Amino acid sequence: MDATYDILHGFFPAIAGWPSWALVLVTAGLPMLACFMFMTLTPLVYVYAERKVSAFMQDRIGPNRVGPVGLLQTLADTVKLLFKEAIFPRGVDRKLFILAPILVNVGAFMPFLVIPWGGRLQPADLNVGVFYVTAIASLSTVGLIMAGWASNNKYALFGAMRSAAQIVSYEIPAVMILLLPVMLVGSLSLQEITQAQAGGLQNWFLFWYFPIMPVAFVVFFTAGLAETNRAPFDIPEAESELVAGFHTEYSGMFFAMFFMAEYTEMFVFSAVASVLFLGGYLAPHPALQQLGPIPMGWFWIWFKAWFLVFVMMWLRWTLPRSRVDQLMHIAWKVLLPISLGLVVVVGLLALLPATANGFPWDRWVAWPITAGLVLFLLTVMVRAMQWSRRRASELAPSQVSR
Repeated sequence: MDATYDILHGFFPAIAGWPSWALVLVTAGLPMLACFMFMTLTPLVYVYAERKVSAFMQDRIGPNRVGPVGLLQTLADTVKLLFKEAIFPRGVDRKLFILAPILVNVGAFMPFLVIPWGGRLQPADLNVGVFYVTAIASLSTVGLIMAGWASNNKYALFGAMRSAAQIVSYEIPAVMILLLPVMLVGSLSLQEITQAQAGGLQNWFLFWYFPIMPVAFVVFFTAGLAETNRAPFDIPEAESELVAGFHTEYSGMFFAMFFMAEYTEMFVFSAVASVLFLGGYLAPHPALQQLGPIPMGWFWIWFKAWFLVFVMMWLRWTLPRSRVDQLMHIAWKVLLPISLGLVVVVGLLALLPATANGFPWDRWVAWPITAGLVLFLLTVMVRAMQWSRRRASELAPSQVSR
């Protein structure tokens, strides 16, 4: 709010004489309005980008009819959806049917408010920012279940059940990985987590305690793919099995709202991952943080977030869709043990001082010990998976005979 006031006061000095309630209303309302407009319009760019990326992957041209190089294609699709009739099938719970896409979008949009886009370019710097993102994003799960239940359609209900099971399963390792930057910084504020990575590329959390934090980033990114229902974890919307999953019965603008929420969640997750592991709005080198008098923090976080969104699009056309049992196997038998081990290891590292009597204990003593512990945990996990598969193969014939 202070940054918004300073900007407005620079253009309109007369606001200094406004009553306090009006200043609070304007300085709080304008950032929220800007966030809403940004998050509402940018899915048009995401859809166009994905269609072009998929066309490139498949050696096609992609959208090229409406506007120059097809730039207005997604806008035309949006106008089409606006004028399409919203159909309510027989037997639906109309109130829940309408409320579901609204609730899904609330869970997708609200985390945007605590993401720092620059030193002072942040709608709300909450001291519990990480907790807020985790809590508010969970609203989408309620909306998906509501959509499947209210549709009175078995495919929609099965898709909603799959989505809820998937999100709940992968949210556990994702939240545990969220604890790693929190333990290293000692704060839940996303602004403070970003500032703790100042000083250049080598200070980003992604490169701390190699290979511990890179593994943590891979676990977090994999969990994010599942939570946003992106391939290869898009089984809640598997066309060959469930028609369109939880939004099978939705049409018109209600369908567009689910579409908008999915791409918004992709960008929000990528921005949060950038803040936690890639320095957020901080440049790879301090000299690149400003371009003359212009601060470039907004560019760097957008660049990092867009790169991660591109990786999500890339993986969609690279990896095949996994089965339900494979998806749950990855969550409970791979990512969860790894995230538990990483929490223990990074917690031990966070307890050690950086130097003691001039000797860097964390670099020369704790690092080999913790790296060995990580390898031990991975070995135990692999052996447990091998035993589980062998046991399942031994039980399979007897189960079939019954």
